[in-house]
Amino acid sequence: MPAARDHQALLEVAVAAAVAAGDLLLERFRRPATGVERKSSSTDMVSDADRDAEALIRSLIGERRSGDAVLGEEGGRAAGGGDLLWVVDPLDGTTNYLYRQPVWAVSVACEDADGAVAGVVHHPCLGETFTAVRGGGAFCNGAPIAVSACNDLSRSLIGTGFAYSADVRAGQARALTRILPRVRDVRRAGSAAIDLAWVACGRLDGYYELGTRRWDRAAGVLLVSEAGGVVSPLAPVGDSGDGALAAGQALHADLADLVAPALLH
Repeated sequence: MPAARDHQALLEVAVAAAVAAGDLLLERFRRPATGVERKSSSTDMVSDADRDAEALIRSLIGERRSGDAVLGEEGGRAAGGGDLLWVVDPLDGTTNYLYRQPVWAVSVACEDADGAVAGVVHHPCLGETFTAVRGGGAFCNGAPIAVSACNDLSRSLIGTGFAYSADVRAGQARALTRILPRVRDVRRAGSAAIDLAWVACGRLDGYYELGTRRWDRAAGVLLVSEAGGVVSPLAPVGDSGDGALAAGQALHADLADLVAPALLH
């Protein structure tokens, strides 16, 4: 019980930080963007909104968990004296945000040596907050959620995403020609955190993506696992970087058998 209580306390910090950042982002959402810059490529963007949201999250975590380390997409890693690491994506779906498309999220997870112990994916535009603690199930706005029971690839709705590198994107497009005919349809929302949250609540039957980063998926992987699903790693293809594949238990093996070879061609 003490460990469970500790995990719940960590979740409360994560939720407070994610909601505060979401409020900041939502307040600026319809305004002209400022401080927009390119990162890894001409299509990989960052703005003042990303930076300010992460600064707010770091400040809130620092106030409540001053000894913990923080790893954020925009600010890198800040060392801490304890054994916990907060993994933060202050704005997952920056391109959507800059184009004023309402599919973006704040992702905050707290990890120990065994992985995530608490995580939240907060979707401000829909007013949805997905939460999970290790061993405690997964929830959306406090209501329990579960992965899809779909066990038939031909009836499955699959989420995915594309890399910023043109060469990697070309390979992902080729893979789609093998994957799309075998499933009901494919969706590309533009936020890995939301894709994983939607697998956790059954809005997607499965999801795969190469080139995601630790902060993209830390909270979402915990959500899927606690909602009864399975998440497995995807090995890099060329310069893609590693990734993840998530689905309900009844679909995961078949989806993995379809996706992994397709990505290699």
